[in-house]
Amino acid sequence: RWVLGRALPIRDAEGRITRWFGTCTDIHEQKLALEEREIVSQELSHRIKNIFAVISGLIAFAARSHPGFAGISSDLRDRITALGRAHDFVRPHSPQSQPKARQDSLHGLLTDLFDPYRGDDDTRIHLSGEDVPVDDRSATPLALLFHELATNAAKYGALSVTEGHVELAVQPDGEMVTLCWQERGGPVLERTPDHAGFGSQLVELSAVRQLGGTVQRDWRREGLVVTIEVPLAAFSRPPGTGPCR
Repeated sequence: RWVLGRALPIRDAEGRITRWFGTCTDIHEQKLALEEREIVSQELSHRIKNIFAVISGLIAFAARSHPGFAGISSDLRDRITALGRAHDFVRPHSPQSQPKARQDSLHGLLTDLFDPYRGDDDTRIHLSGEDVPVDDRSATPLALLFHELATNAAKYGALSVTEGHVELAVQPDGEMVTLCWQERGGPVLERTPDHAGFGSQLVELSAVRQLGGTVQRDWRREGLVVTIEVPLAAFSRPPGTGPCR
């Protein structure tokens, strides 16, 4: 049986232990309940991961029947894949499926998310600055936010050419965190885009409405610079208030 033992020594005037005073508490039922909950949590999370794969498959199947929607379906599948990667990073894991990076690490989440855009060159997207704890609440909007930035860079910006690269700096400052996305070495920007597409609206939705932050874009000739400020409290719940994992 599982038993919790705790004890304190009782010492004499010279500091020698003369006896122990303690308790032994039977926690067997609580331990079994925790293990059962962990198994159920892992199974539920695994099923959710499978749902992402099923949805992507349904979109691909529908696109084959309607070739005109191929471009839209491809973008939608990429976004669903990004959500799946975020979920897989923060979900409850078994010892065998545990990711290499800490699950509460913003750097770990972004490194995992940017992996498809790096190819064989780790310097294509360089992440710097201090790490920030994240949880399951913030992982989804963060994944959508930076997936959109990376996708746009791969289509039109610095990552669309071999010599281009991106710098992402994370800088906590008191109650706020600044994330600066800076593209370099890509096509020269002659002018600011006339309108904001769905991807830009999705960035606003993720950063402003879901994370409570702000977004500023600077369309420089040498590359786009996006400055995002998010309250530190939006990244993770205070200890003891989140779901048990």
